[in-house]
Amino acid sequence: MTKELEIEFKNLLTQEEYIKLLDSFGYNPTDAHTQINHYFDTADFKLRGQKSALRIRQKGEAYECTLKVPAENGNYEITDTLDQQQAEDILEKRNFAAEEVADALKEMGVPPENLDILGSLATHRIEFPYRNGLLVLDHSEYHGMEDFELEYEVEDFNEGKQKFQDLLTEYNIPSRKTDKKIARFMKASKKD
Repeated sequence: MTKELEIEFKNLLTQEEYIKLLDSFGYNPTDAHTQINHYFDTADFKLRGQKSALRIRQKGEAYECTLKVPAENGNYEITDTLDQQQAEDILEKRNFAAEEVADALKEMGVPPENLDILGSLATHRIEFPYRNGLLVLDHSEYHGMEDFELEYEVEDFNEGKQKFQDLLTEYNIPSRKTDKKIARFMKASKKD
């Protein structure tokens, strides 16, 4: 189990901006690795009501269950590593094997047995070090839609915010209000 503070800045991109950034940093779409996020909440959206999110992420043969809860400048992430069987047990509502996440959910008044899977989102991700942080270029697909996103993960909020704004300015990318992936996923699911 890990618990860490996640500080990240996000900006939606057009496909053209995404390709331009890939080219500028020497990457192309085939360099991306794919990860699948499976999102959960209760029928009455108790997690969303607490501005929290729960997912199982699959990267190749690796699985992790992460609960994100709001913090002053970002989110706290509580993550349990899972094997394939444990992930399948959670996805099929047989056994919630992510013990630390389960404990945190119970503290929030959300019994794990009340969780339902909301659906899945596939992200094709390229990430690399950039100015004391991690720059992430994502192409996500969900509910027959796709979007492109730039993320910058940092240790220091103020320094990271300035570097992110500088990057957007350098590449002539307008700053756009960017919801979290789960929020975009949920908006798209309402359109289905």
